[in-house]
Amino acid sequence: MSRLRPPGLGPIVGHTTDRTARLWIRAGDPGDDGADIASNRRTIGVIAITRVNGKRPSSRRVYYFRLRREYDRTGTFTFGEDTCLSKMREKPNGAAGVVFAEDRSVALEPATRYTASVGTLTIDDPSPDEDSIEQHVLAERLPSPRVWWDELLALEPSLSVAEFTTFPAEDTGVQRTLSFLVGSCRYPGLLWKAKHSDAIFGPMLDEASGRHGRPPAQFVMMVGDQIYADMLNRHVPIGLADTFEEFQERYLVAFGSPRMRALLRKLPTYMILDDHEIEDNWTQDRIRDAKKRRVFNLAINAYMSYQWIHGPTRYGKRLFYDFRCAGYPFFVLDTRTQRHVDDIAHSLDDNHMLGRPSLAEDEPSQLEFLLHWLRECQLTRGDIPKFIISSSVFAPNPVSAREGREGEPEQRVKWKEDSDSWPAFPSTRKAILKSIIDDRIQNVVFVSGDIHCSNVAELRFSGSPAAAALKAFSITSSAFYWPFPFADGEPSSFVHDSTAREQRDTFDIDGVHAMDYRAWNFTQEDNFCRVDVDPETQALKVTAFDSDGRVVEEGGWFGRDSKTIEATLELAPWRL
Repeated sequence: MSRLRPPGLGPIVGHTTDRTARLWIRAGDPGDDGADIASNRRTIGVIAITRVNGKRPSSRRVYYFRLRREYDRTGTFTFGEDTCLSKMREKPNGAAGVVFAEDRSVALEPATRYTASVGTLTIDDPSPDEDSIEQHVLAERLPSPRVWWDELLALEPSLSVAEFTTFPAEDTGVQRTLSFLVGSCRYPGLLWKAKHSDAIFGPMLDEASGRHGRPPAQFVMMVGDQIYADMLNRHVPIGLADTFEEFQERYLVAFGSPRMRALLRKLPTYMILDDHEIEDNWTQDRIRDAKKRRVFNLAINAYMSYQWIHGPTRYGKRLFYDFRCAGYPFFVLDTRTQRHVDDIAHSLDDNHMLGRPSLAEDEPSQLEFLLHWLRECQLTRGDIPKFIISSSVFAPNPVSAREGREGEPEQRVKWKEDSDSWPAFPSTRKAILKSIIDDRIQNVVFVSGDIHCSNVAELRFSGSPAAAALKAFSITSSAFYWPFPFADGEPSSFVHDSTAREQRDTFDIDGVHAMDYRAWNFTQEDNFCRVDVDPETQALKVTAFDSDGRVVEEGGWFGRDSKTIEATLELAPWRL
């Protein structure tokens, strides 16, 4: 007799709104052998809301959902959105067959705490070579999903229960606070140090739960390098993933570590990739090489199964997306898989961070989607803060790649391309900054990771009074765990004041307008940042916490006072 099993990995609470929530799991089928997925067995997810604000719901609604072999037995179910085919009753008048109906999943309420239980069911597949089975055919093989209610409740909670709070109601005209966590770069740890790479997710869960008297964080944004497919770098074969089984293993170890797994099942989590999901300093021109193309395909198949699929997925199969929380808009950039360094000799003109320029109006590029989103946000939501998530740091720049560094043209190009960041893509950067100025986009906040050195930066525009009135900032949070601070991330490697003579990094936008910036609160400590937006004070507070949950402190050298790594950024006033 079939019984439910707990998920092999997950659940992960993914994309959440005021009325929906997406949950992800991976089945652990005993017939599988690593990446060798048994073709004669099919796994089905079984899911139900079991508590609402701590109370049992009045109705027992249980749903099936697909866990597809082509996605490594992973799958998602979205409460308030997905529909399932259910067997309703026998056809009338003795006719053969069963009547099927679309059973819409339960609608969720804003700002409400839900508990969901999820398990997996394994059935024999009589058509092992078939790519897919129609929903109604699958429903014919299964009993009513309600029969699994008691078994769902009996599964081990740490392996099968997800808890989440839906976002506040949208478009009510109410000014709301916003609190979220951000971080990046979780090195896996070597040998006995692997447990250290999991430590920081405990304090993050505390922030999500409001255990220290602060309001609970509403979600976490992981901005790249959630795994390290190349544990050293792409030139060292040790620990270099180049098979699907190795990519799979990286995700199973990372997402299955105790504290991270606990966080992912209790707080909505948004993710975007950076280079180490593929290989160090990845650019898309490498796929011209057959071996690199194979690695890229394996990496992206794994990424889509384990990270992309539980996100908003708003733009077809493209990896960038946008979402809102409490009325605040976010656009999450894919700065890796569409990053082109086409290498016109000694020139940056053909480098594109967000894909090549579109050749037709009905085929917009990622850059055009972003610029349209910025204009729409300003038009419809006014000066409310607008968050652009970029795994690569928008500002500050490395000192080695600053605009004012003297050298021959070919040297300057090489220095910027070696930065693996925005200095190597001036055309893309100019387009974004020109749109901010021309369209008067107020309160843009870039959020990044990557560099193993957290900081905040204020961007300043010159060239006209309208440009000077614009507020923009950059927040960098990195790394969750990086045991080699001596290898990179030294604060002195980055520009602190772009107008200082030895650090000059003024960026020309259009011959009239320019951007400068000031950066501070640098730290190489393992950390995550908490971002709090307060509409009452019209300010944004950024606080860095270490792996013990304490506010990071830096300095104190030579008898001087140390400083806490927290900053209050004064935004332009806004109203919804």
